[in-house]
Amino acid sequence: MTRNPNMREAILSAAELLFSTNGFNAVSIRDIALEAGANPGSITYHFKSKDGLLLEIYKRHCGPMNKRRMELLVAARRVRDVQDRLEAIVRAYVQPAFSSSSDLAGGGARFTRLRAVMSAEGNAVVGRIIAEIFDDTTNAFIEAIEESLPHLPRTTIVWRSQFLLGALYYTLVSPERVTRLSRGEADGADMAEAIEQLVASTVASLQASDVDHLDTASRRAKPTQPPAKSVAGKRKENSTS
Repeated sequence: MTRNPNMREAILSAAELLFSTNGFNAVSIRDIALEAGANPGSITYHFKSKDGLLLEIYKRHCGPMNKRRMELLVAARRVRDVQDRLEAIVRAYVQPAFSSSSDLAGGGARFTRLRAVMSAEGNAVVGRIIAEIFDDTTNAFIEAIEESLPHLPRTTIVWRSQFLLGALYYTLVSPERVTRLSRGEADGADMAEAIEQLVASTVASLQASDVDHLDTASRRAKPTQPPAKSVAGKRKENSTS
């Protein structure tokens, strides 16, 4: 490939593309160099290692994305109506992840796909990066939801926030599945529709009754019915009656 004069940015872009497509473990320094039109030595010069390159990708996206989320969250918490406030809080979390992949201030769809792939791999390096970069922002959203739904314990909100994250990842990773299963009536790539559907489903999930508050008796397994007698058993019973 033709060498890019802005080699550092070319390497970052190439690595992000390859990581989001193939995962972290399957991509080598040589693969990234080839995609970027760079010498493998340039990657170690700028980023020390593949781990350092991944960390830089997260930093350049997550800082602006978290900042945007917090800006939207501040505005959302000012909403007086509780229902509208909860919807605004959820939208403040979801919307920045659906920005164009060329818009670093919004986070980028490609980066969200990268995060989904990284999480699926269960890489320890990625786990440390995610905790360092996202936990403060995530805790702020959990606290805002707690204020809107004070009857729910934090543990329940954490579970349901986890489900939101999974839905967000999968929506970005496999939009074509929505198109296919809806038989073309829905466009999985329609980001505006995806945001509204995610917000609506998440708000409904958050407002659902807490499982710990349900009637315990209703959650107990029904008594098992005695096993049906076999045909041979019935014949034996009839013969002795």
